[in-house]
Amino acid sequence: MAGAAHCSLQAKRLLLDPKFEGYKLSLEPLACYQLGLDAAVAEVQLHDDQYTLDHMRAFGMYNYLHLDSWYQNNVYYVDQFGRIMNLSVTLDTALHKPREVFRLPSDLTACDNRLCASIHFSSPTQVTLSDGTGRLYLIKSGKRGNNASEKWEIMFNEELGSPFIIAHSVSFVKSDTNSVAVLLLRVEKDELDTKGSGFHVTLEWVTIAEISKEGVHKYEIIKRRVLQGKSVPHYAAIEQSGDGLMIVSHKPFKFMESESDKLEENDDTKVLNEKKDPLYYWQQTEDDVTITVHLSQDITKDDIKVHFSPDNICVTLRDQPPLMEGKLYSSVDHESCTWIIRENKSLEISLIKKNEGSRWPELIVGDTRGEFIMDPSQCSEIAESLMHLTSEVMNPNPEKEKPPCNAQELEECDAFLEDGASLCRFDGDTLKVTHIINLGSNQYLFSVVVNPREMPCFCLRHDVDALLWQPHSDQPENMWEHIATFNALGYVQASKQDKKFMACAPDYSYAALCECLRRVFIYRQPTPLATVLYNRKEGRQVGQVAKQLVATLESNDPILGFQATNERLFVLTTKTLFLIKVNSGN
Repeated sequence: MAGAAHCSLQAKRLLLDPKFEGYKLSLEPLACYQLGLDAAVAEVQLHDDQYTLDHMRAFGMYNYLHLDSWYQNNVYYVDQFGRIMNLSVTLDTALHKPREVFRLPSDLTACDNRLCASIHFSSPTQVTLSDGTGRLYLIKSGKRGNNASEKWEIMFNEELGSPFIIAHSVSFVKSDTNSVAVLLLRVEKDELDTKGSGFHVTLEWVTIAEISKEGVHKYEIIKRRVLQGKSVPHYAAIEQSGDGLMIVSHKPFKFMESESDKLEENDDTKVLNEKKDPLYYWQQTEDDVTITVHLSQDITKDDIKVHFSPDNICVTLRDQPPLMEGKLYSSVDHESCTWIIRENKSLEISLIKKNEGSRWPELIVGDTRGEFIMDPSQCSEIAESLMHLTSEVMNPNPEKEKPPCNAQELEECDAFLEDGASLCRFDGDTLKVTHIINLGSNQYLFSVVVNPREMPCFCLRHDVDALLWQPHSDQPENMWEHIATFNALGYVQASKQDKKFMACAPDYSYAALCECLRRVFIYRQPTPLATVLYNRKEGRQVGQVAKQLVATLESNDPILGFQATNERLFVLTTKTLFLIKVNSGN
């Protein structure tokens, strides 16, 4: 990651509401419809050897309900007989039973270590499918949705090793060739990991292309690449062009190298190990900068040329290329600058700062060949200036302007289980990280497909709010765009201890979360009021209100799937599919 560009997420201030007052509980009834399933959902329980937090995140909290983002209000699930069942909704009051569109050829119960079957809709006419036993299917579905004659046909299927789930897939055309890129997620035993969990996470990036041989068109795997990490990614998606990959994870991922890459890396390591000592050393006070350069024994005063200017310095020895040359971090009084050769054969250069009191973070702009040596007295000054941030005493000096940071003032819902998550963009050709963002305390919340022709969006907590970000792989200057804000949702969701799934409408009109059992919470965006309402405390008129709604499902079965569209929420339990009407069609 040494050559990666370190970026940051830039929130749009116009999408933030610093005066947001909170959600008002609304008692307005929500229309809730339910459909009994002919057969139970094919839920797969974790095995005894799947005991880590990564297993729980990847497979134990799996969303068994799949939303077809190309055709709104179209959901799919897999039942215990291996049937892919579809429900397409046009009218809530005239719901039809889920219908079978495909049946997995293999007997799922025959595989002891199988995972849950997974589905991803890579294009309007193509579907990638895993049966949970390690076999990948590429399906030609034709136009999906309200078509009763919809028939799924297998275009490609192959055994790809140990069981996996599909994290993401995209369909694209490159060099006039139809291709599909699929991202497979596995949690595998790691014999070398004796101190950790004993497992590692792999993401296999498989590219399948349509090949023509003797006039016959068929799909074949043309490329397989594997990334490995130590935590299940929160978000992993392939760019729509198939040229790159973006991952949000707590611990970093890296591509597993081939033998040639390992030899090249060993050569790079040798070069780094053979790195020479710093070319020069420098120190500074509030008034001046002192540079020390070690010289060889045969160098004399006549061999040295030092040129000072207000903003630059140039040091040459004999007729060789300049030893030091470049723009200084800040201006100096060049007429007062001096140099001298010490008895230990070292060149000592004194620069007098023009702006006294300022500290220089570097000597020559962009030059990393020197080493800064800090004076012990400066270390103690800096430590003292930062003392108020790290004091263990509640308030050692109440008269100071800066009170100490008190971690006890944080509420329980402000604490994150893990800090230091990062967002990385990998290049598909070089297999190296090109961009990296340290997310810090910006907790990952959920992902949503707003536009199926774009990468999935991801939602992060920023302070108390939840901000939705749309990746743009084709816009280097605006690679992650802030497109929506859910006010105070970051704070609200943290207080829901039994939370299982989160989602939002593709038009951002509401966000929703469900608990493990029965309860669903809906948070609408602020809307103007039809009647006049006053804030009694402040005596001012309130222009708009954000509503919170709560729905309770008539089922004691655990919630296995949760998806949101602009109009309704779909909630899947073991034996029932619920539809909650959130917005009207207009």
